[in-house]
Amino acid sequence: MIKIENLSVAFDGTEVVKNVNLEITDGEILGIVGESGSGKSVTALTLMGLVSETAEVTSGRIVVDDCVLREAGKPVDKKLYRTMQGDNMSMIFQEPMTSLNPTQKVGKQVGEMLKLHTVLTKEEIKAKVLETFEAVGLRNPELVYNCYPHQLSGGMRQRVMIAMAVILHPDLVVADEPTTALDVSIQNQIVALLKDINTKENNSMIFITHDLNLARRICDRVAVMKDGRIVELGATEDIFLRPQESYTKNLMEAVPSRLKRRVSAMKNADNKEPIVQVKDLSVFYEDRGSNPFAKKVRKCIVKNATFDIYKGESLGLVGESGCGKTTLSKAILGMNMITTGEVIQTTVRPQMIFQDPYSSLNPSKTIGWLLQEPLRARGILDPSQKMTKADMEAAAYEMLKRVGLEEKYFTRKPSQLSGGQRQRISIGQALITRPGLIVADEPVSALDVTVQAQIMELMQNLQQEMELSYLFISHDINVVYKMCDRIMVMKEGQILEIGETEEIFAHPQNEYTQTLFRDSL
Repeated sequence: MIKIENLSVAFDGTEVVKNVNLEITDGEILGIVGESGSGKSVTALTLMGLVSETAEVTSGRIVVDDCVLREAGKPVDKKLYRTMQGDNMSMIFQEPMTSLNPTQKVGKQVGEMLKLHTVLTKEEIKAKVLETFEAVGLRNPELVYNCYPHQLSGGMRQRVMIAMAVILHPDLVVADEPTTALDVSIQNQIVALLKDINTKENNSMIFITHDLNLARRICDRVAVMKDGRIVELGATEDIFLRPQESYTKNLMEAVPSRLKRRVSAMKNADNKEPIVQVKDLSVFYEDRGSNPFAKKVRKCIVKNATFDIYKGESLGLVGESGCGKTTLSKAILGMNMITTGEVIQTTVRPQMIFQDPYSSLNPSKTIGWLLQEPLRARGILDPSQKMTKADMEAAAYEMLKRVGLEEKYFTRKPSQLSGGQRQRISIGQALITRPGLIVADEPVSALDVTVQAQIMELMQNLQQEMELSYLFISHDINVVYKMCDRIMVMKEGQILEIGETEEIFAHPQNEYTQTLFRDSL
C-alpha cells in the first residue's frame, strides 16, 4: 500500500533522513524504533505532508496506492495532500494536550473531520462522533462530546485523538509515540484499542516509539533507525531474538526488564535508619470548581498514608495517573501544606528531579547559572550557608563533572542540550546542596532507552557515592524494578501495598498490584 523509495530529507542542507526504503502492506503494523533524533518522526511527517516547509526532499519519492504523493525536485501538491489527509491516511500525535485546540470542545474538533470530508448534516456528524467515541472506549460519549481537552484525563484525550484519526476509516494510521506519557494500565488499553482497530478495519499502521517492549507487542515488523538511516528491518521476533546489527543489540540491552538481575545500591541493608517517617498523612486540595465566587471545597487526594524512607534506599512509588503520587511527594517536600498527620524528616531541604527538564529549567539562563541557583537560594534561607561567587562557580563545575558533562556546557543554555543532557542538569541542580533525599518524579519516562539506561546508571552511582535516598515515582514498572529496593503501590489516594522489590513482584498480595504488574509484562 505504501512505498517509501530512497527517501532523503534535509533541513538547511543537512540531511536528517537518508535513503530510507520502506514498504507497508494492507493490514500490517510496522514499528519504527530508534533513539531521539534518529529521523523516525521526520520520515512519518514527510509521508503525511506535515513536515516543516523548510524541509527539502533531496532524493526519492513516496507512493500511496500507486499515487505519487511526494517526489524529489517537485513542489508539494497541497491539494492532493488535503484530499488524502484524514480520508486515506491520518496521524495520532504524541501529546494530545498540545495537539487538541484548548479553546474548542472535543466533539466539535472531531466533527470537523467529517465536516471537511463528507456531506453529512450537523445532526449526522454529531451522531457519528458519538458512535466513534463509544467505539474507542470513551464512557458517557455525550458528556465527553461537550468537554474541553483540559477537562479530560490523559488517557481520555488520547482516545479522542484516536477517534479523530479513525473516524473516516483511513487506509493508513501513523501513531507517533501515542502512549509515552500514559501510565501502564492506560497504555495497555490504548495499545489494545489500536490493535483492535487494525484488526477490524484491516488498515495499515506505522507505530513510532522508543519503547521497544511496546513495539514487540503490537508490531508485525520493525525498522530500526539510526542517524537518519534504517540499519535493520525484519519480522518483530527476529529483530528482538536475533538482532544482526550492533546498534540494535545495544538498544535491546538497554531495555529495562524484570528478566535481568537487579543490583541494589543500598548499603547496610540490615541497619536501616529512617530519614523520613510519614505517619497517617492525608493531603487535601481546596477547589471552587467552575464558579470562581463559590466557597472553596476541600477534597482529600491522599488518605492516611504511613511509611518510612530509609537512608541510602530507593523507594518506588507506582500507580495509575491521578492516584495521588505527585501530591504525596509534594506534601513530603512541603509544597502542599493542607495536610493532616505527620511527616518527620532528618534530612535538610529534600530536592526534586522533574519529569520534563525542558519546562523546569529556565530557558533564558546558562547551565552554570542554573546549577548555582540552589546554592544562592540556600544562602538566602540560611545565611550561615552563604557561599562566595567563586566557591559557587567551583561547585557548579564540580557538579557538571559528577553528572558526566564537560566544562564547555557551563556557558550553554538548555535549548543547546539534548534531552538526556538536560536531565543530567536537572539531577545536578537537585544534588548540588547535598540534600540526602531526592524525589524523582518520572525522571526517565520521556527518554529513549539508551539515554534512559545512562540516567538510571548515573542515579545509582551518585546514590552510592553520596548516600542518597530516592522516592522514585514512575509508571514504568520495569524501571522501578531496576532502580528500587522497595515498592509502594497507590490507588485512588491510598497505599495498598508496600514491600521488598523482589518479594512484591514475586508475590503481590493485592489484586490491583497483580493487575498492574501483569499489564507491564
